[in-house]
Amino acid sequence: MPLIVLWDIDHTLIDNAGVSKEIYAAAFTALAGEAPTQPAVTEGRTDRLIMREMFRRHDLPEPDWTRIEAALTQAGRDRLGDLRERGTTLPGVRDALKETASQSNWASSILTGNIAANAQVKLSAFGLDTLVDLRLGAYGADAVDRSDLVDVARRRVRQHHGLPDGSPVVLVGDTPRDVEAARASGAQAVAVATGVHSQAELTAAGATTVLPDLSDTISLLRLLESFARH
Repeated sequence: MPLIVLWDIDHTLIDNAGVSKEIYAAAFTALAGEAPTQPAVTEGRTDRLIMREMFRRHDLPEPDWTRIEAALTQAGRDRLGDLRERGTTLPGVRDALKETASQSNWASSILTGNIAANAQVKLSAFGLDTLVDLRLGAYGADAVDRSDLVDVARRRVRQHHGLPDGSPVVLVGDTPRDVEAARASGAQAVAVATGVHSQAELTAAGATTVLPDLSDTISLLRLLESFARH
């Protein structure tokens, strides 16, 4: 039975130890010629929205997106070593990705607010990039609003994986924005309380299931299988 599983990255698969906000600050500085006076506001936003809001809060005109994406790409590349040194893979993630990837007729990829280049950086820092099919994912350059990324991923799965139209989709993430994106797009939402939001907050946002983390691989696979059957 087909299933599309889309994983968030930051605070779902990895703890970036503050490197993400350093990437945004460095990209802003490269574009604006001055350091930001306020940190980036992230929590499930796309890179397009994060950078747009940074420039607005500093009363500066927003540069062309191609320049922003190039600055983010360079900033991410420059901090690969910092990420490896300071960041960590979250509990159970490696086994969860391996088991999901091994299921026949399932597509496992990424749905993240990060641009594709920085998604690659963050996953490769911990050897996770080979455990998902990055071609199928949806990234921060693909839309301003996170909920629009689900249809982007659906199109890419049809193009590259050949799963039938209407295949069920599950989003796994740690913020209410992940949950809202799933609900707005007809997907199921599995939330993990490994970020700043509590299990109660994620339940209130409408998550189908809320887990403390991804360490119980067997239960997670059973849960995903139940979505495939429906």
